[in-house]
Amino acid sequence: MAKLVQFDRLGGPEVLTLNDVEVVAPGAGEVRLRVDAIGLNRAEIMYRDGVYFDQPVFPSTLGYEAAGVIEAVGEGVDGLAEGDAVSVVPAFLQSRYGTYGTHVVVPASAVVPRPAHVEPAQAAAVWMAYITAYGPLIESGKVRPGDHVLIAAASSSVGLAAIQLANHMGAIPIATTRGAGKKQRLLDAGAAHVIVTDDEDIPARIKEITGGEGVRLAFDPIAGPGVETLALGIAPDGFLVVYGALDPRPTPLPNAQSYPALNSSTYTLFEITMNPERLRRAVAFVNAGLTSGAISPVVDRVFDLTEIAEAHRYMAANGQVGKIVITVTHGDATA
Repeated sequence: MAKLVQFDRLGGPEVLTLNDVEVVAPGAGEVRLRVDAIGLNRAEIMYRDGVYFDQPVFPSTLGYEAAGVIEAVGEGVDGLAEGDAVSVVPAFLQSRYGTYGTHVVVPASAVVPRPAHVEPAQAAAVWMAYITAYGPLIESGKVRPGDHVLIAAASSSVGLAAIQLANHMGAIPIATTRGAGKKQRLLDAGAAHVIVTDDEDIPARIKEITGGEGVRLAFDPIAGPGVETLALGIAPDGFLVVYGALDPRPTPLPNAQSYPALNSSTYTLFEITMNPERLRRAVAFVNAGLTSGAISPVVDRVFDLTEIAEAHRYMAANGQVGKIVITVTHGDATA
């Protein structure tokens, strides 16, 4: 038998249960993993609450990321074999697959090799964060060495990944955080400057930091009316990229009559993970960074799989700086 986190109704962390299930064989184009670690993401809380773009089919599992070892390969899968150490990237719908379990089946197209020196907890903390940051900062070519980059809500795992990638390419990361309690941790994580939004005027601080020029890119997971404030700090012909919706209020398009020329867009990492060529480039870039040490995921706290509800509560409290990771203790499950 295997253990699988499931829920049969929408709601808070209390709806999550850890159930005994049969260990199933992978189908065509799939692999089965023995999971060692799982990375938690805000998307999973939204999915559990029923406010994600993908809606659960009950009983539903959930989860986008994991690190483990392949223990079975389905028909038609090439380049992967039993015993391979791998990670799972978000390249599927949670209504079809999930990673919250001891043994899970996922699409082979969502599995990438894991560098030998990278431990499971780190490997589970990589892909959602770094591919999300990789798209606008690296793949698109929007950011150049010497450019200032504004990273909103920067204490998240994506925000910390964006700080590392900006530094890696020679850009200048400016982090924002609501309260002063996380300021020093963001500076320690590599932010060149930190704006505490509860205490400071964002456009004024950006102009001070950039000598009046503004930032080349504002990378924002919050959305809502606050994008109009961010737009005031973006350089002419700069970019506003919204990749989340932490603020559920409507998001206006910044008024072109009031602000400098501005390119605004939304973005999700599926633009990378669902495109084989883009994903190949992203995996090569991130694995090279992991190998060289230029990329080093920040793990805030580790829970056991049996503590999955508590891990969701901890994420919802918004106190973390970095990734929340679940580790998996194995029994004697067999196929």
